[in-house]
Amino acid sequence: MTFFYKMMKSPVGELKLIASDKGLTAILWENDDPKRVRIGTPVEDSRHPVLKRVERQLQEYFAGNRTAFDLNLDFIGTEFQKKVWNALLAIPFGQTRSYAQIANEIGAPRAARAVGAANGKNPISIVTPCHRVIGSNGNLTGFAGGLDAKQYLLSHERGLERAAA
Repeated sequence: MTFFYKMMKSPVGELKLIASDKGLTAILWENDDPKRVRIGTPVEDSRHPVLKRVERQLQEYFAGNRTAFDLNLDFIGTEFQKKVWNALLAIPFGQTRSYAQIANEIGAPRAARAVGAANGKNPISIVTPCHRVIGSNGNLTGFAGGLDAKQYLLSHERGLERAAA
């Protein structure tokens, strides 16, 4: 399968958008660990229709004009990881969940650490909102984009949620 990419500037740094012809495959951070998400070598294509749509929706999100994404997602991972990532998609905008809550939601109440590991491998950052997962004590925990980016995304969403209320 061929993957395509384009770069995008954002308030949380430069993002690498990667897609297949089926949908969005990854949003990688500027200083992302190359071992975190393994996709091979994508081909640069700034005109790819999936990537253009992703970029437009991310721009709307960062501008405060979008609270939900309408994109085809092409997850690459294990069945357990996909189950976790689908649970992340159900976290409402501006809200958070703990790893334990996600484990309970997917029917694996003793798997909070495995949920954390799957969360850390989430290839489609921001759109699949792994930034909305926090520690059981309410603290921000590891994030591929860095804790500053995680705090920015959560504050951005909470600010928009308050403005809409």
